[in-house]
Amino acid sequence: MERKALYAGSFDPVTNGHLNIIERAAKMFDSLTVAIAVNPNKTGLFSVDERAEILREVTKHIPNVKVDKFSGLAADYVNENGFIAYIRGLRAVNDFENELQMAQMNDILFTGGTQTVLLMTDPKNSFISSSLIKEVASLGGSVDDLVPPYAAKRIKEKLSE
Repeated sequence: MERKALYAGSFDPVTNGHLNIIERAAKMFDSLTVAIAVNPNKTGLFSVDERAEILREVTKHIPNVKVDKFSGLAADYVNENGFIAYIRGLRAVNDFENELQMAQMNDILFTGGTQTVLLMTDPKNSFISSSLIKEVASLGGSVDDLVPPYAAKRIKEKLSE
C-alpha cells in the first residue's frame, strides 16, 4: 500500500518555509500531494492556476511530489484520496494552538484513520509568512532570500504588471 500524504495551504506565494516542509515531508512518504486550498472569497496575489504552476516549478526536483488543488473541507479531500497523513507546518508556538484545534476536529472528520503530522519549520524560516512576503514585496522590498528563486521572479513580474 502506498503511503500518501497531503500538505495543503494557500501558497500565495510559496515560501522557503513551505518548501522546507515539502522537502522534509516528501522524504517521509511514498508520495506527497501539495494541494492549493481554493477559497473563492479571497483574492490572492496569484490565481490558483499560477500558484499551481509556481509550485510545480519549485518542487520539480522532488520526484514524489504532485501538485493539485481542491475546494471545500480539507478533510473531504483527504477522505476522497486515501491519504494516511495530513502534513501541517509550525512556525511558532501560536501556530501550535491553532493546529492542535484543527487536528482534533479533523480527527473526527477523517474517515480512514488519517493522522495529522506537525512539522516544525527550519528556525531560519520561522518568521516567514505569505502575507508578510506580499507586504514586503508590494512596498518594494526584496524577498529574494525568503522564497524560492522562481517564486521571487514571478512575484516581481506580477507586481510590475
